[in-house]
Order: sequence, then C-alpha cells, then structure tokens
Amino acid sequence: MAHHASAKKRIRQSERRRTRNRLVLTTVRTQIKKLRRAIEGGQRDEAQRLLPGAIRGLHKAVTKGGVHWKTAGRTVSRLVRAVSALA
Repeated sequence: MAHHASAKKRIRQSERRRTRNRLVLTTVRTQIKKLRRAIEGGQRDEAQRLLPGAIRGLHKAVTKGGVHWKTAGRTVSRLVRAVSALA
C-alpha cells in the first residue's frame, strides 16, 4: 500500500488511465474483428460500411494514447488494402 501522497495520487491516475485505455482498446478491437469477419466472408458492402468506423476508432485510440501511431497506421493500411482487394 502506498504511504506518500504522491504515490496515492499516482495510483489513482494510473487506474483512471487503465480504465480509459481498456475502453478505447476493446472498442477498437471489436470494430476490427467485425471488419475482418466481413472481409473473410467476402461481404464487400458490409466491409466498406465498417471500414470508416474502424479507421476512426484507431485514430481516436492514438489520440487517447492507447495505441502507438505507427501501429495504427500499419493496421489501417492493411485493412484498406484488404477491403479494396474485395472490389
């Protein structure tokens, strides 16, 4: 257990950040999973509908600090290539 006031504050901060990051990351992962399922199923219209939401979610995760910007860029690039390969 923390004894210093600064250590107690650090615990509170990290808990808030952890819950925010988990929310952002689980939302993004769900969007990406839905998109990948549509791609694997060959559902072009569904994939094109889900793509902007997944991209927006990844960019938001970068802004919130949940995902590194290069990881997000690489993931977006791969998703866009996969969706355009369906067309």
